[in-house]
Amino acid sequence: MTPTIQLIDLPENDLRQRIVAPLAEYSTRKNFAFAPRFVTLALNDGQGIDGGLIAQIYWDWMYIEILAVPERWRGQGLGRALIENAEAIARENGCTGVWVDTYSFQSPGFYEAMGYKPFGELPDYPKGEERLFFAKLFQTGEAPESGRAA
Repeated sequence: MTPTIQLIDLPENDLRQRIVAPLAEYSTRKNFAFAPRFVTLALNDGQGIDGGLIAQIYWDWMYIEILAVPERWRGQGLGRALIENAEAIARENGCTGVWVDTYSFQSPGFYEAMGYKPFGELPDYPKGEERLFFAKLFQTGEAPESGRAA
């Protein structure tokens, strides 16, 4: 059975709130209130949740933390559907765009095919690979400018 995409609440953790509190207080004093909203889209095949997307919205951007589709469901467009659902939620919340990071051994081509543009890299993370950063601006579909060479 192909899973459905289900929006669920990610429970807040009291310890996380206590750790983030000083950052939130400082940012608020600088007129940048730190109040992330969590977006969780779960893949549910009727037998339970297995994979999905976890994101945060704050400061007019959505950050996709996790995108995971089990191997048995790959190639069915579920990753694309999860991203499209997340982007729709970001637009509904007035976001400027969405950003994500991945690794050179994972899925940079997937994000590029979805219209995301590279804006940064962290070399040798893990050793011999790169952590790559991609963004999609809703107004132009372009990533913020960076000094990264193409």
